[in-house]
Formats: sequence, C-alpha cells, structure tokens
Amino acid sequence: MKSKKVILFTLLFFSAFSFRAENPPYKNPELSPDERALDLLNRMTLKEKFAQMHNNSGGIERLGVRPYDWWNEALHGIARAGKATVFPQAIGLAATFDDTAVYEMFDMVSDEGRAKYHDFQRKGMYNGYKGLTFWTPNINIFRDPRWGRGMETYGEDPFLTTKMGLAVVKGLQGDGTQKYDKAHTCAKHYAVHSGPEWNRHSYNAENISIRDLRETYLPAFKALVTEGKVKEVMCAYNRFEGEPCCSNKTLLINILKDEWGFDDVIVSDCGAIADFYTKGRHETHASAADASADAVISGTDLECGGSYWALDEALEKGLITETKINESVFRLLRARFELGMFDDDSLVSWSSIPYSVVCCDKHKAKALEMARKSMVLLSNK
Repeated sequence: MKSKKVILFTLLFFSAFSFRAENPPYKNPELSPDERALDLLNRMTLKEKFAQMHNNSGGIERLGVRPYDWWNEALHGIARAGKATVFPQAIGLAATFDDTAVYEMFDMVSDEGRAKYHDFQRKGMYNGYKGLTFWTPNINIFRDPRWGRGMETYGEDPFLTTKMGLAVVKGLQGDGTQKYDKAHTCAKHYAVHSGPEWNRHSYNAENISIRDLRETYLPAFKALVTEGKVKEVMCAYNRFEGEPCCSNKTLLINILKDEWGFDDVIVSDCGAIADFYTKGRHETHASAADASADAVISGTDLECGGSYWALDEALEKGLITETKINESVFRLLRARFELGMFDDDSLVSWSSIPYSVVCCDKHKAKALEMARKSMVLLSNK
C-alpha cells in the first residue's frame, strides 16, 4: 500500500512538472505583460538576448518566439507593405488645424495596420514593414525649409505639433480600454533634430538655450510621453551639446526617464550608433563595443543597425553588465506582450478587423476630406 502511494505521488509530481514545463508563465495570457516578459527573459541565453536588441529581432524556435522586425512606417498611412490608403502628408494634416479629424484618420490607419499584421502573420511573413510598431509621428520643429524633411512634421509651432502628435498616438495605440494595445507609436527624433539634413551624422546642436529647449523643442515630446503614453521614443542622429543623442545622459536619463517617467522602449535612428565611432562622423567613441555599451547604459534598448552585435565584446571587456542588457530586453519583450504578439488571435480583439478595411471606400473618403481640409489660401497684403 505504501509503495502504491509513493508511485502515485511520483506520478503526480512529474505530471505537475511536465504541465509547468509545457505551459510556462510567459505563455499564460492571464498574467501581466511584466510577469510574462520577466519569465521569458529568464529562459533566454545571452546570445538570444542580444538578438532581440536589433530592429530585425531573431526568432527563438525552442521558446516559440517568432522573428519580429520593429521597423514599420505609418506617417500618413501604412507604408511599404502593399496596398494601403494614402492620406495627406503630416505638414498638410497640420494645416487642417483639426486634431479630432487627425485622430479619426489614424484610427483608420491602425485598423489597416492590424488587418495587415494579422494577415502577414497567418502567411508566415515576418520581415520588415509588417509589424505593429510604427515609427511615427515626427514631432520635430520645422524651423528651416532647407532641412529637407519638413513635410514629415507638423510645422514650426510647438503647441500645434503637440496637439497633432497626441492625436496620432491616440489614434494608432487605441484608447487603452482593451486588453492589448492596438499598435505602438514612436515619438521622433529626440531631440533638437530639425536639420541640416546633409550633415546630420556629424552635426552638433550646441549652445541651445534652456528656454529654447524647454519651450520649443521638448513640449511635444513631453506631452506625448506624459499624456499620450507613447510606447517608443526614437533618439536622433545628431549630437546635443557634444554628446550623441542616443547616448545623451541629459536627454535620455535626466529628462526622459527621471523627469518625465518614461519606462518604455527607446530605439535608435537607423545607423545612429555607428555614427558614434565612424570616422568623419561624431567620432566620440573608440569602437562599436564602446558605442553600443554607452548607448544601452544610457537607455537605448533597440538598435536599427548592426553595431549592437558588439555587445558581447563589450560584456567581455567589462564595459557593460548583463543586468543592463536584461533591463533593455525586458522592455522589448513587455512591449510585444502588450500587443498580444504571443497569444492566439482568438484572444486578441483587434484580430477581428477584416482585411477589407484596407483602402476601403470609407478610408478613401476620409483621405479626400483631409486633403480638402489641408488647403490653405494665403493672402500677401
């Protein structure tokens, strides 16, 4: 009798262990994104962690993690991924002075984004411009028409830029009442990145007065972080007061994190980390390892580029600790859990948006309405 009890206990023990092994916490949709991200992080090797810190994050087959490319665009409609409704450019949207209409427009854009994302996932297509993390809006201040990218912005006024930026974020990310975020947006390019375009990889924005920084360049970023709850911030190519924006302690730590309380994903502009050490550019760091370590320590979690592959060298040299790596990877994983990327479509309400919304008549009509509203007649008196 005693031996039977021992056998029964042993069977129950190993059955329970097997259940936990097959159903680890990160696969449990009832747990919070924080709990799930931490559990998944603790199961990853160091090499797998490094792979998550690039915009084209590698998959981890043994853990059921699909590849994911963080780079997607939705400046004025879903871009670079086939058919989509094309709305007026950002500078035209600003000319409408109608943030409610801009919100409605980006709610439609995110409908198309969700429909396209789930369709791509079902087809096993995980490469660029197919995700839910949209690197928009551009809330830089358009002060100089020679910049070359002014059409991406909402103009020269901080107040108008703030109102339009908030409308974009709320339209794309959803109202926060659902279990999962509809999409994630990115406030860019942080900060004082309004030209000149030709030397952006070496330019140093210096001698910026505190008043100009606080009253002109930062209000929209602050509002999108504190009020809009934007999920990503992209650091700019240029230097600010001598230090590259993607490792700038004043911008990323003192202001963004400590003052505004931002604790989500910071992403580099594409190739910005390489500018730290490339000859003829910033030349503020000796190597990719030095640059990558400094960027991550400063809070830049995700790199668009290839410099972060030197993080293993940085770790070996003692330039960075695995603890700092874990902090970044945790934020990246949490963001994906917040979007429902690890759960079955049946649990994600946004997956029910039909593909027929893409470039539908209602969206075309909205695009025409926004184009008409953007027209401005100037009088030269």
